[in-house]
Amino acid sequence: MALTMTIPSDYGYVLLAAVSTFLVGSWHGMLVGGYRKAAKIPYPFEYASYEQVQTASPAKSKAMLAFNAAQRSHQNFGENHPSFVGALLISGLRFPVASAVLGGVWAVNRVVYALGYTKSAEQGGKGRYYGGLAILAQYIMVIMAGKSAWDIARV
Repeated sequence: MALTMTIPSDYGYVLLAAVSTFLVGSWHGMLVGGYRKAAKIPYPFEYASYEQVQTASPAKSKAMLAFNAAQRSHQNFGENHPSFVGALLISGLRFPVASAVLGGVWAVNRVVYALGYTKSAEQGGKGRYYGGLAILAQYIMVIMAGKSAWDIARV
């Protein structure tokens, strides 16, 4: 038996939210590049080492910590992005407007997370918590995706 699905008329908003996350990912890369240049960390090194940070001048150490925080923020984005976009696209089949709004919340808060992390790198990156709505949006989105998948499977 074949299942026929109709894409909701508001699904375009879901796609726009998905595209916004691609832009945020590119922005993350540029952010890391700027901090890499300021910290003078050459490729292919992923981070400034603990020893490098400890033995550097205060200004250089600050730049290295900011680079490490930007790099970690970018990696955290990459770790979460695939499952978030998958959940966004699935949940949008049943809840397009709510999914699109949560997608926007996630994208904006990933920027807030990165900026907070890099600006507070010397304090252990505690500023990243200002972007905490991203993880809440992600958890809600996964639940909505599960509900959508269940509803579609039961048809």
